[in-house]
Amino acid sequence: MTATLTVGILTVSLGFYLYGSWLIITASPVTWTILRRHLWYISIGLALTTIPLLSWMLPRLFFRFGGILTVHGFLGLQAYAFLLFAVCGIVPIVQAKWRHDLYAESSSEVALDDLHENMSAWRLRLRIGVVGYLLFWFLSYILGLAYYINRYLLWRL
Repeated sequence: MTATLTVGILTVSLGFYLYGSWLIITASPVTWTILRRHLWYISIGLALTTIPLLSWMLPRLFFRFGGILTVHGFLGLQAYAFLLFAVCGIVPIVQAKWRHDLYAESSSEVALDDLHENMSAWRLRLRIGVVGYLLFWFLSYILGLAYYINRYLLWRL
């Protein structure tokens, strides 16, 4: 029952990740309004992923360490490493916005690239981190789904 609920939650989080990513990929220029909307969806996806990870998957992983679960855990760890890399890009972006006092300004249509000379490098770091996170998260998700199908569905037949 818990495994099925976890797979369902992770599947829902995939939708939030994909939609949040699509918002940024298709936006040109990326405005603060688009960035906030993107972060809203990504935050929901991240919460839906991290809560089952910390409360159910991680404690059980060490008792079932080996085979496909080892690769699943390794790929998941790589995903969170890329997420940390993405955070190293988003923090200076938010700081630049703060320095320009654009949180209080009513105009939310200021292009992010106009805020700082290094903004394009920070956005590149952010994009690499996000793409890496999504790639490794998806690979880990596929392996976890294969494990779930094998352990909880096929063994029931």
